[in-house]
Amino acid sequence: MKGHQHLTIVIKLGSSSIVHEKTHEPLLSILSLIVETAVKLIKDGHRVVIVSSGAIAVGLRRMNVEKRPKYLPRTQALAAVGQCQLMSLWASLFAHLRQPVAQILLTRNDIADRTQYLNAQNTFTELLTMGVIPIVNENDTLAVSEIRQLEKFGDNDTLSAITAAMVHADYLFLMTDVDCLYDKNPRTNPDAQAIDVVEDVASLEADVSSAGSALGTGGMSTKIVAARLATSAGVTTVITRSSSPGNIVNIVNYVQAEKQAQHSKTPSLPATPSEEPSLSNSVSSLHIDSLAAPPLHTRFLPDPFPIRDRSFWLLHGLAAHGTLYIDAGAHRALASKAGLLPAGIVGVEGQFAQQEAVKLVVVDRRNPLTDWSSGAYESGANATGGGALIDGSIGEVGRALVNYSAAEILRIKGMQSTEIGSVLGYADSEYVAFRENISLTKREKGSRPGTPGPVVNA
Repeated sequence: MKGHQHLTIVIKLGSSSIVHEKTHEPLLSILSLIVETAVKLIKDGHRVVIVSSGAIAVGLRRMNVEKRPKYLPRTQALAAVGQCQLMSLWASLFAHLRQPVAQILLTRNDIADRTQYLNAQNTFTELLTMGVIPIVNENDTLAVSEIRQLEKFGDNDTLSAITAAMVHADYLFLMTDVDCLYDKNPRTNPDAQAIDVVEDVASLEADVSSAGSALGTGGMSTKIVAARLATSAGVTTVITRSSSPGNIVNIVNYVQAEKQAQHSKTPSLPATPSEEPSLSNSVSSLHIDSLAAPPLHTRFLPDPFPIRDRSFWLLHGLAAHGTLYIDAGAHRALASKAGLLPAGIVGVEGQFAQQEAVKLVVVDRRNPLTDWSSGAYESGANATGGGALIDGSIGEVGRALVNYSAAEILRIKGMQSTEIGSVLGYADSEYVAFRENISLTKREKGSRPGTPGPVVNA
């Protein structure tokens, strides 16, 4: 693979791939294979990031505790103990192959703060440029259950997807205890069919009954959520078996050769040397038909119009503190790169302050089934949760950082911008949210993709 296009590959490992579910002993055979695979990828010119669970599980063994405690401070203390042991284990295994590694611990608050997000992104860039493998985990020692939605990712599948977007990865491998997704549970349905390729995650029909191990927090459903996040950022996402990490190299080889074969069949003008990826003669001569079939896996294809950088951060790095219901005209204006004016706002839900993130939901202002005068969609106290998505709504269409609080927007909604000053007594801005502080969930064909960040393909 040397000489071919350099790729950035994120490998996510769950607790069940790192330690035994019952004894909590490290699975050295799997970990050693992961290390060998990662080093091989590095030698082939790729960049590798590992997202590793297992701190609490390792802490359980170190402190001779049988089960994960329910008492939060005890769990956090075990995570602190286990994180030292886990990182020492990774460093020791990689040291045998003289591969430097680095530890990065993240919380949701690190991602929510734009400056810290950029600092983390820059750190990743420098480490990958230096040939170092960052080993990422959520900082469980600082996570607090009462603010779980604000500070915790919920599972390392989500963390791996956000990490993949942050480093502009080409691939995200979600390593698990099954080969791939199936349309039915293969344990109870012998006729279950493997799902090889998923073009649209939203239309996926698969069995997600796997709930994860007793040590972990994820399951197959969290991996699909992670795939949705990663593919929206342009990352090819793969689910495959963790006990056979060598599959990673085989799958990457196959997919890259497949892409080249498709590219060679597409007539185009000759590319300049700077535009053409550097490919080895051996790989470039391979035809997809001559390649051996790759190991079983499920591959989620990346969105052709990815959401990256600031737009991705607005959508997935921030926790929404409320909801703004906007009409179709406001949605069209946002799609045309205009800011959000108070005239387009129909209702407000939740309690939020200036410069906090909110969901944007489109509703039909003319819907006869909706009584907007009732106030049901104008107060956090009267919020109806999921029921707020009324008939005529197309659901959440994006996120925004607002210039006014919930109480202020409630007073000026539906008004012209010139009326803000007379109603509030001041007018910080004519916009409820500036366009640069708004990110929509879907990019229309032909819109400009996100600007490439500091981590790019060589």
